[in-house]
Amino acid sequence: MKVIDILAAKGGDVIGIEPAATLEAAAKLLSQHRIGVVVIRGAGGRLAGILSERDIVRAIARDGAQALSLPVGQVMTRDVVTCGESDSCAEIMERMTAHKFRHMPVLRDSALVGLISIGDVVKQRVEEIEQESEAMRDYIRSA
Repeated sequence: MKVIDILAAKGGDVIGIEPAATLEAAAKLLSQHRIGVVVIRGAGGRLAGILSERDIVRAIARDGAQALSLPVGQVMTRDVVTCGESDSCAEIMERMTAHKFRHMPVLRDSALVGLISIGDVVKQRVEEIEQESEAMRDYIRSA
């Protein structure tokens, strides 16, 4: 199974915010949409960074409540690991595990086309296993 299959099932909508927005605005956006990460869009809508709940917690731990007035651009993760639509679920799981993050932007020709989470990947893998299991049961019944 490939990333493009995950995006086909879940859609390519990505919640984004500008780097000049405050951390408080980003936290409200995360809460409003019930998501764990927001993409930071720079000039021309290109991927400039990513901001996770973990990034917000670290900023508050470091700077206290005044961290909420900081621009997202000062707190976001800039070195974002991305994937392409043709990457396999196994490759994505491996990358997410190795780098210890749960969300990955999907790019096509340097343009952001979606965002997948470890939950999306696990769900897809469970569905694959269930299909394989059902095929085996059918095979055994027909033998």
